[in-house]
Amino acid sequence: MPSYKLTYFDFKGRGEIMRYIFAYTNTPYEDIRIQFSEWPAHKASFPFGKLPVLEIDGVVYSQSLAISRYLAKQSGLAGKTPLDDLHIDIVIDHLDDLVALFPWLTDDNEKRKEYMDKNAPAVLGGLEKSLGNNKFFAGDYVTWADFFWDNCYDMFEHYIPGFANAYPKLLAVRKRVHEIPAIAAWIKKRPVTDI
Repeated sequence: MPSYKLTYFDFKGRGEIMRYIFAYTNTPYEDIRIQFSEWPAHKASFPFGKLPVLEIDGVVYSQSLAISRYLAKQSGLAGKTPLDDLHIDIVIDHLDDLVALFPWLTDDNEKRKEYMDKNAPAVLGGLEKSLGNNKFFAGDYVTWADFFWDNCYDMFEHYIPGFANAYPKLLAVRKRVHEIPAIAAWIKKRPVTDI
């Protein structure tokens, strides 16, 4: 089995999707957490000056979604067909568009709410519609897209409580993810952080 070392900040954010995959597959890994205040001293030592990174058998890889896609394929959390994988990537890319442009660095919650009011309905409405009568985004089985949605929900809900209340199917996916024993156990034991 490969040796894994995940390095990220001391919060959920873009590292949490990998932690979910490791929890789901009961894969041992080192969870290295850098305090945000210490980041400037470390930044130059990481590829592209960004986190998270995953070290696999001593080789460091960057870009959270690329790493997560790799881990998902290795662990059975990818699609069962190429079309399922396409659908999973569509879900993740739409959510990531919402994440990437969210005004994380502002202290202005009104600005954050304005952003979500303008951009979230198209994304969330599209995802809600794409679920149809399915339990998960790929149908009747869980994939990393469902984990990514749960991670995104946590990040947005912290700043905009109730942002997804109008989307019961998306909330049901989140509930199903939390009912997976390995994920429930991880959520219970993970360090408590705001985001």
